[in-house]
Amino acid sequence: MTAPSITLTRLDVQRLERLIDSLDDTLPGVIALQTELDRADTLVSHEEVPADVVTMNSKVHCREESSGKDYHLTLVYPKHANADEGKISILAPVGSALLGLKVGQHIDWPAPGGKTLKLTLLEVESQPANGGDFPE
Repeated sequence: MTAPSITLTRLDVQRLERLIDSLDDTLPGVIALQTELDRADTLVSHEEVPADVVTMNSKVHCREESSGKDYHLTLVYPKHANADEGKISILAPVGSALLGLKVGQHIDWPAPGGKTLKLTLLEVESQPANGGDFPE
């Protein structure tokens, strides 16, 4: 399956490249994140990012297609990750896969046990980039 096209903000790319530079590039998640940054087909300013695109610190509503289970997740930097609160690190497989997605797109999410789950983005519930809030 071809990965969907993604849109990223220049601010997110700058911050995420700094994060990558500060980490051991053999850590799980670092290579996947760099791959996502490299495949972005559109870079926009934070003022121009469409409201239905996942940016850092976005709260999203997505559904796992085979089970029909809904997830409400917030995409955060590793230091703010908290699975109990639905705060997913950008370095987690689902985190890097969600970055830059647009509502209606779906991703294949590698799950434990070698299964692949299909996750569909239903809504970007809030997007700090669009509201001028840029927590790092």
